[in-house]
Amino acid sequence: MSKVDDRGVQAGAAPYTAPFLHIYDLWVVHLSNDLAWRCGRERFVEMYDQHVRRRHLEVGPGSGWYLANAQLPARTELTLLDLNANSLKHSYRRLSPRYGVRTVEANVLDPVPSDLGPFDSVGINYVLHCLPGGWREKRAVFQNLAGVLATDGVLFGSTVLGPGVKRNIFGLALSEAYNRLGAFHNRDDDYDGLLEALRVSFGRVEVSQVGNVALFVASKPKR
Repeated sequence: MSKVDDRGVQAGAAPYTAPFLHIYDLWVVHLSNDLAWRCGRERFVEMYDQHVRRRHLEVGPGSGWYLANAQLPARTELTLLDLNANSLKHSYRRLSPRYGVRTVEANVLDPVPSDLGPFDSVGINYVLHCLPGGWREKRAVFQNLAGVLATDGVLFGSTVLGPGVKRNIFGLALSEAYNRLGAFHNRDDDYDGLLEALRVSFGRVEVSQVGNVALFVASKPKR
């Protein structure tokens, strides 16, 4: 198991109840992205359009909105990995009519079973800021995912940053509230730390910032 406090991991996953997932698209994808984090949903869809390949691993699928609204390759095979069974069930129902989908209930801070991969692409959006610890602990996520990524594969994702970000009133209030509740753990998650954490596990890394959000793409996994 992960060395990170399991209670913190569970707290980060706890908000994803079945009722919340029914309003996830409105609250997170539309309102929070546009008004609090100032990084519109079209940015995420662009990443999926550009980077999803045939064998794709999605870590923390949320409601499945991004995958459902992206232009995915023909015959895409999706593997959804999450600690929260509600999110897996909700996303499976949404995506399975169009794609081959399998679900894995697991903690991404633990090694990903090698027999699940290799994957051509890995997406991990809005997961890192929910995980406890700083970049020293969270970089284990990148190490674990690099281990199941194909040599020529690509990892992409996003996270809401903490320090060094100019936040509006809504973004500040939401971030502070989520951190107090344990849904967020990003008070020490800075841009430079993310860049360094990615470089431990990948030979090529690109990070950009839009509003409060860091968007990243990494390839050439280090074994």
